[in-house]
Amino acid sequence: MTQERIVETGFPGGPLTRARIAESLRKGPPELPEGRRATRPAAVLFPIVEREELCALFTRRTEHLSSHAGQICFPGGRFHVDDESLIRTALREMEEEIGLSPAKVEIAGFLDPHETQNTGFMILPVVGFVPPDLQLTINPGEVAEVFEAPLSYILEPRHQVLKTAERGGVVREFYAIDYGGHTIWGATAAMIVNLSERLGLR
Repeated sequence: MTQERIVETGFPGGPLTRARIAESLRKGPPELPEGRRATRPAAVLFPIVEREELCALFTRRTEHLSSHAGQICFPGGRFHVDDESLIRTALREMEEEIGLSPAKVEIAGFLDPHETQNTGFMILPVVGFVPPDLQLTINPGEVAEVFEAPLSYILEPRHQVLKTAERGGVVREFYAIDYGGHTIWGATAAMIVNLSERLGLR
């Protein structure tokens, strides 16, 4: 996974490359913000597939799950007491959901922790590069579908639409990204927007 992948776009700062993405991320031990240790910790893997055009890999959750049913997500879930780190949480959940071996993932760094307003999770997005020859075994109890979307599309700010919704008398703002018949929104879209910000695209 050392070959440089380039997407020729008109993005500020030049084309999207593997190195540029890695340089934009936080390094060091993944820690949740001070004072938030009591928040329910979780982690997701933001998988970047090293095709000729870099792509992000997403899952669509099954409709029968008790939370976030049918939503587009990155592989991930809550921290378990036997996880030695939040990186391990992200990799374990990825393997459980789509059967991708952690040995196939090269960790690049971390985006900003994201707190979910409804469920109270503090999620650490772990960004990793994965090879294009994916050998996936989808867990049908959790995942209805796996698909990819080009980074050049989802990181483009004009595709990241800010919307509002009212729930319980509270109006909240969130980003939504439409791609290939799917709507990526909520925490997952917020993480994508965060990467756009890190890259200086917003």
